[in-house]
Amino acid sequence: MQRAALWSSPWAAEDGGPTRSAAAPGPRGLALGTPGRSLSATSRMAMVSTMVVLREPDEVFLLCHTGGDAAVSWVEQIHPLTLETLHRSPDLAGGPTWPGGLAAHADGSLHVVFGNHAHRLSASLAVEASVTLPRHRPYNSFVTLPDGHLVAKDFGGILPGGVAPGGPSDTEVVVLRPDTLAVAATAVVPEPSIARLSADGDIVYVVGTTRLWRLHWRNGGLALDTDFAPHYVTMPGQTYGWDAVLAGGAAWFLDNGEGSERYAGTFRGVGSHTTPLHLVRVDLGTGEVDLHEVCGLPGGLIANPPAIDLQRQRAVGYDSGNGVVTGFRLDGQHRVDGIAWQRHLNHGAHPLRFEATGELLLLDHRPEEGGEQAVVLDIVEGRELGRVATGSPVQSVVFTAPGWHDDAYICSFTTLTRIVA
Repeated sequence: MQRAALWSSPWAAEDGGPTRSAAAPGPRGLALGTPGRSLSATSRMAMVSTMVVLREPDEVFLLCHTGGDAAVSWVEQIHPLTLETLHRSPDLAGGPTWPGGLAAHADGSLHVVFGNHAHRLSASLAVEASVTLPRHRPYNSFVTLPDGHLVAKDFGGILPGGVAPGGPSDTEVVVLRPDTLAVAATAVVPEPSIARLSADGDIVYVVGTTRLWRLHWRNGGLALDTDFAPHYVTMPGQTYGWDAVLAGGAAWFLDNGEGSERYAGTFRGVGSHTTPLHLVRVDLGTGEVDLHEVCGLPGGLIANPPAIDLQRQRAVGYDSGNGVVTGFRLDGQHRVDGIAWQRHLNHGAHPLRFEATGELLLLDHRPEEGGEQAVVLDIVEGRELGRVATGSPVQSVVFTAPGWHDDAYICSFTTLTRIVA
């Protein structure tokens, strides 16, 4: 696998990079297994904060946006410990709202995709290039390829408030030059896609509403692989999947994502599916599809990816509609081999793994106790290692990230939080 052209930092892009491994590097993690260590939190208000990325040591950048059909985004450089804003970009042209993305490129710049616009910023947050993307729809983030090009796509789902996207019933994938952001190539996937893109080297994966698709970037062109389109929606009542983790020769994602536009500060209790939610595994060699129920209950709903730890032979899926998190056991061929543990947590955000320690950062939205709590589990046993309130009154359905100091950041639509042990 070729490494994406991202800045050499512990967390230069969402989910740690285009394979979405969500694995924070470093020797310590939060080290909650050490006697006497417990979690503490610092938080501040942050309007619709989406994600944090790291660049140079102690450089932390935060992406935020407004709402509506003519929303704007901006990037803040924040203090790594206090979270105060040190520098802020100008408002960046956006468009129809859906959380976008931010990444620190290997060339030193920062890239933003939000609404139907893309922007290139300097490390000091000056605007160096901006473009309007081809379709008047949100583009929900992007991935960076090994040669530095960016790949983005339009969002084909229902928008907040129940607004249908309108326009073509397919997905246009666009490749952008990293310097000028000019469109270098396009390709069409013949069904809508709601999930964010994933990529392994020069192969880009698109979770469509019924199938998993892949495209190849080579010789300046982007081509749809017509020999690979496994159908993962195979039963009545099952709905589309979200972001895919690429690990162990497979794409892993969660289904029953339809209905996320009904989010009202939480996903708990707003799912309407009669078919239980699944952890989906698609073999990238054979196209074979395996489905595994997360909890077997109706009303399941999610909007984000699972966590996959091949080293510890665990896959973690969750059902935000029912408030259940399940740790699946994996065998030597990286296939699901039963349930290892299960917990009741109202989790909705992107998970974060600490690679060295096997710690897994999840969240638990408890409005009756004042809001959301950060919860750290042992990924092997599901044992709770620590818990602390984040200060967010709403359930996070966006991103977590590691920090520079054995800590982690949590974004929600109201609050930015740093936790440390």
